[in-house]
Amino acid sequence: MATIQPGSPAPDVTLTGPDGPVQFKSLVGERVLVFYFYPKDETAGCTAEACSFRDLYHDFLDAGADVIGVSRDTAEAHAKFKANHRLPFRLFTDQGGAAAQAFGVKKNLGFIAGRVTFVIDKAGMVRLRFDSQIQARKHVSEALEMVRLLARTT
Repeated sequence: MATIQPGSPAPDVTLTGPDGPVQFKSLVGERVLVFYFYPKDETAGCTAEACSFRDLYHDFLDAGADVIGVSRDTAEAHAKFKANHRLPFRLFTDQGGAAAQAFGVKKNLGFIAGRVTFVIDKAGMVRLRFDSQIQARKHVSEALEMVRLLARTT
């Protein structure tokens, strides 16, 4: 499993969205992407992280970025999670964990899906990798700081 670091191109993976399969490369180009992997819908840390992204979503948009969450949960579970917490951004399913593996997102303790946030520029290059299972809210602040930095330099 390769670990994708800043300066690496983001791998092109297939995810499942609410309307079916989505190629990652089709998401790249228009806006900077905040692409975050999280363990499971409706768990305490994942809910805190998602709600933090929700609360600052307009700041991300204003800085030229979009937010996309990814977990192994089903589209139905994502739909409930979005509705329960009024999440304005897209959630994709990574069935089987192929996308997480391609991005180098490792399981913790061998069985808990990893929590890693990537900021990917419009050219598809990774500009930030923030990996912390327990600092769920810090993923949001680190990502927003990088998005704002990219906005100032382009």
